[in-house]
Amino acid sequence: MDTGAAAWLLTSAALVFLMTPGVALFYGGMVRAKAVLNMLMLSAAALAVTMVVWVLWGWSISYAGNDVAGIFGDPVTGFLLRDSMTAQDGVFTAVDTSGAYPGSIDVAFQAAFAMITVALISGALAERIKYGTWMIFVALWITLCYCPLAHMVWNGGLLSPDGAISQAIGASAHDFAGGTVVHINAAAAALIVVLIIGRRKGFGTQPMRPHNVPMVMLGAFLLWFGWFGFNAGSAFAANGTAGYAWVSTAVAAAAAMLAWGFTEKIRSGHYTAMGAASGIVAGLVAITPAADVVSPLWAMVIGAVAGIVCCFACGLKFKLGYDDSLDVVGVHGVGGLIGTLLIGLFGEGTGLLAGGDWRQLVVQLLVALVAIGFSAVVTAIIAFALEKTIGWRVTESQEIGGIDLADQGERAYDFAGTASSVLKEVK
Repeated sequence: MDTGAAAWLLTSAALVFLMTPGVALFYGGMVRAKAVLNMLMLSAAALAVTMVVWVLWGWSISYAGNDVAGIFGDPVTGFLLRDSMTAQDGVFTAVDTSGAYPGSIDVAFQAAFAMITVALISGALAERIKYGTWMIFVALWITLCYCPLAHMVWNGGLLSPDGAISQAIGASAHDFAGGTVVHINAAAAALIVVLIIGRRKGFGTQPMRPHNVPMVMLGAFLLWFGWFGFNAGSAFAANGTAGYAWVSTAVAAAAAMLAWGFTEKIRSGHYTAMGAASGIVAGLVAITPAADVVSPLWAMVIGAVAGIVCCFACGLKFKLGYDDSLDVVGVHGVGGLIGTLLIGLFGEGTGLLAGGDWRQLVVQLLVALVAIGFSAVVTAIIAFALEKTIGWRVTESQEIGGIDLADQGERAYDFAGTASSVLKEVK
């Protein structure tokens, strides 16, 4: 066992886990004060429900189970991690410790990826969905959508470098850390659920401003920090590739933040904090699939392109009429698609501009389209079934009064108490 690689991967698992609380703060600051607790709770459910599902059968469907048609692994082989964990002298450890790192660490690392992916979806559904419905959705979606797609891309399935699409085109599909599995997947799912559950009351006619921009910035910084585990950890070793993935991740996020800011300055005359936070995330999303195969120059270009395009894409919801509350489609969908496709141009030795081969662009496009289609169809079935049975939304009066009070029975801020104490001091 390579203890350095094991230590780095276990650290990376903790960093990726931190990304979901980062998403909670990032999204929580963006909603109105009456919905912040519900927003935080949606991320908490993503952590808790996903972890339970992962240990029961998610790990098996994604990685441990026997392959079924290149789409998923069987849920029995790795049920309750029995393929990965064993007891020795009364202490549990990994079954196989002969590789660079124990399999138990990989279970943890991949679980954190599943958590952050489903948590991303919640941003599109902010301020109007029931916590109970969300928990059921998380369990079903991780099982039926995330796990099969992870298997297809990262475990030798249909969309992997050795899969049928890559073999047919003659070029190996590349997704280093989750352009398809995480970001395109989450965004496609978010759009489908949004279309099924409908808009918030007052969407497009009433201001729905972020209630706490410093919280948004804190969440963005935590995401940037956690993303080093997300991308550099995906080298699965403490080596030069991990180091370069750290660098490409940082420079793409920096370029995207600046590009988004300059775009905003031209459009509105301001460099906004919300724009900086969103630009950071857009750059991180875009570099994720490409962090190991594009040069420093192209990493900056990918970040800058994502910053500009995602900035404009976030406004499409008002023109097209879908209420993606916190721009999951505009940032993660568009950013993930940009990063996935630009590997076909900038991938070292394989891309059209960096290798002179058009086939890489074709395979990247086909893999992205299949991922979108798979996620959309599976999510539509799950979301529609929930809509017709237990329902997604709180009542209109509960939404107007505040979903925190209706669903959690709590308020994030005691405005009445604060006002009372101020009046007493004045007297």
